Amino acid sequence: MTLYHLDNPIRAYAWGSQTTLAELQGRQAPSPQPEAELWVGAHPAAPSVIGDGDGRTLLDLIDSDPVAALGPGRRRLPFLLKLLAVEHPLSLQVHPDADQAAAGHAAEEAAGLAPDDPSRSYHDDQPKPELICALTPFTALCGFAAPEESAALLGSLGISALRDVVDHLRAGDLRGAVTALLTWPEADRPALVAEVLAACAHRTGLRATWTARLALAYPDDTGVITSMLLNLVELQPGQALYLPGRTLHAYLYGTGVEIMAASDNVLRGGLTPKHVNVPELLAITDFHAARPEPIAPATTGDHGETYPTPAPQFRLTRYRPGPHGPAVLRQPGPGVVICLEGRTTVRRGDATTTLTPGLAAFLPHDGGPVELSGHGVAYHAAPGSPDHRQAPR
Repeated sequence: MTLYHLDNPIRAYAWGSQTTLAELQGRQAPSPQPEAELWVGAHPAAPSVIGDGDGRTLLDLIDSDPVAALGPGRRRLPFLLKLLAVEHPLSLQVHPDADQAAAGHAAEEAAGLAPDDPSRSYHDDQPKPELICALTPFTALCGFAAPEESAALLGSLGISALRDVVDHLRAGDLRGAVTALLTWPEADRPALVAEVLAACAHRTGLRATWTARLALAYPDDTGVITSMLLNLVELQPGQALYLPGRTLHAYLYGTGVEIMAASDNVLRGGLTPKHVNVPELLAITDFHAARPEPIAPATTGDHGETYPTPAPQFRLTRYRPGPHGPAVLRQPGPGVVICLEGRTTVRRGDATTTLTPGLAAFLPHDGGPVELSGHGVAYHAAPGSPDHRQAPR
């Protein structure tokens, strides 16, 4: 076969939506439980299933003949494509770079941690850069704002307990400020967060609104205050945000296509009931302030628009085939195509499949060019290449 229809698992996390993915796929809404992520790929935790009725997963297909599926030199699909439905904020988190992932995984292996140990932070030895592309207005926290701006913001709250944190920020010491907040004595956290909530209640604007929401959801978590040190970014549909390793971030609200290296390494610092590993998060985070700029796609011909990133693991291209003819993918595989609007017919040689929103197809390395036709919007995910230009941060 030169292409495979995929059935894709949905992950039911508490921060997900009971309507977004169900309505996209034409299922009954609301769904019985929150649906947070639709995964398209070969990640061992939840691989896509080949839609031929045999029960094989995409991981099984790749393992049976890696060269035909992925091309020479690859043993694993290097990316994971997701559709995110963020109804409630995700955790305050950071992902390791390549060296940190290798060292962290080796250390946990040497310590004898089981793969499913809830205290495990490094589930594999791979880095996890990622790109989020907004399908609806999408709000995120990403990277540190200038420390002098954060000092002015926290200082304006008039909370005496935060004086030392403000002093760290005025001195340009982001690491010291974050360390102080995330290691705050547990017994004193509820009172401090309550003061922040009270101060924000009398203010207007997105920053105050989101801080208040987080304080109500996590009343004993100083990650609420740490979030105020990060850039608040609002993406419009079609814009994207690239997050290299070591970037502290949290997604707050919206629907988007996410592509990442096929890794499950997450270091959490708060705003979550899951395992929090503050010492390791502090050890791997980049504490340099930088304002991330939304990424607009660059036209690549054949009705395609590619989101530029420096990540070698992935490339994401949006296609809008229509009355002017099909979009042609000259180097389609290994890759996946997911339809998110209308209908997309995927043709490769004599093989065809028609996708409706939320359905996807896998394109092996072998098989030649692919044509996308129909009326709607589809996204193509494939490995990156060395000539990708650096995306703005």
